[in-house]
Amino acid sequence: MANYQVGYGKPSKAAQFKKGISGNPRGRPKGKRSLISVLQETLNESVVIEEKGEKRTVTNLEAAIRRLVESATAGNMHAFRALSALTLAAENAALPETAADLAEQDRKVLEGLTQLMKSELDGKSTHTRNR
Repeated sequence: MANYQVGYGKPSKAAQFKKGISGNPRGRPKGKRSLISVLQETLNESVVIEEKGEKRTVTNLEAAIRRLVESATAGNMHAFRALSALTLAAENAALPETAADLAEQDRKVLEGLTQLMKSELDGKSTHTRNR
């Protein structure tokens, strides 16, 4: 080992990584958590509420929505506006399911029109025109 030259890309034996010891003992630092992940975690935590004299365990999200509905029904206009916006957003989130239903209806209408046009071209129309 007397022939080992120390230089660029060739560290001395004392500076080389030791066998079985990590070069990064603390590891990669954890990144910042996103707002969405923190919000989801917080809203899904359980909380105990008292409702009509009974204690129930619900999520923070359910407890917050219950408070919002109670405030809105008590006449708080800010709560009513927030509840209206939340309801509208929830309805819009459910629209893709109804869009699939509309696509099916559109397909049936197009099939009917195609058959009507074919029968018109063949001269066997059952559809009467007003002249």
